[in-house]
Amino acid sequence: MEGKERQRRSKRERGRKRGEFILVSDKHTDASFLIHHFLSFYLRAGCKVCFLGLVQSFSHYSAISQRLGVSLTQAREKGQLVFLEGLKESLGVLLQGEASKGTRAVDFLRDPSSGLRGLYDFVRDNVRGGGGGEEWGPPVLLVDDLSVVLSLGVSVGAALDFSHYCRATVCSKLQGSMVMLVRCEEEEEEEESDEGSERLLRGLIHQCSLTLQVQGLPTGYCRDIHGQVEVCWRGQCDGQQTQKKLFQYKVHDKGASFFARGTSSAVL
Repeated sequence: MEGKERQRRSKRERGRKRGEFILVSDKHTDASFLIHHFLSFYLRAGCKVCFLGLVQSFSHYSAISQRLGVSLTQAREKGQLVFLEGLKESLGVLLQGEASKGTRAVDFLRDPSSGLRGLYDFVRDNVRGGGGGEEWGPPVLLVDDLSVVLSLGVSVGAALDFSHYCRATVCSKLQGSMVMLVRCEEEEEEEESDEGSERLLRGLIHQCSLTLQVQGLPTGYCRDIHGQVEVCWRGQCDGQQTQKKLFQYKVHDKGASFFARGTSSAVL
């Protein structure tokens, strides 16, 4: 019994960097592989995970997680994972004209001007406490992807307010972590930039502690190198400077490989 308890504690320690807000963004490529990585990582670490899947179905994430050695179905049955299936909830509102019985998280579809209060309430109610009789590690909020609400009529200010309140609850109050994906438009008209994904990204960068900016290779397509990631640690205390590092990566069936720029075996 003591060995099992030590094992459980060590799992939690692996996923425990308290109060961290990680912002993932992409441009000219797809950064969703990082969301799959964080999802499997935090579940293995024994954390309580609240996932806002706003762009893909549960079955999509489940199939990929299965290849990574994690069962989302089991995690949900045990109460470790709470998954908001945004597509299904949205259909309930758009087709029936009313929110589905389970949650009012997507009330903003009926009245975008009301903001994301319902979505925040869903997060607040589901990141606390245990589930299924288990005691889980620090809570984690995953969002894929927040920028989609802009195309549904929600303002940038409301999206930033949502992130701020989630950070105050999850990271500050509960000492958990947040991982949020934002996609930038290819090109935005100058007159629309104040209400576009670029402004949302800039606002979130000021809130987060770590940014992972995923980009395509400036030289174009390469079979053995799929893109590059700029990792930026923001100083949390006075006098600390922002640190940046650039890595290249290759995505494969069971994850991704990262390496310093120019050190891939494909170019050596």
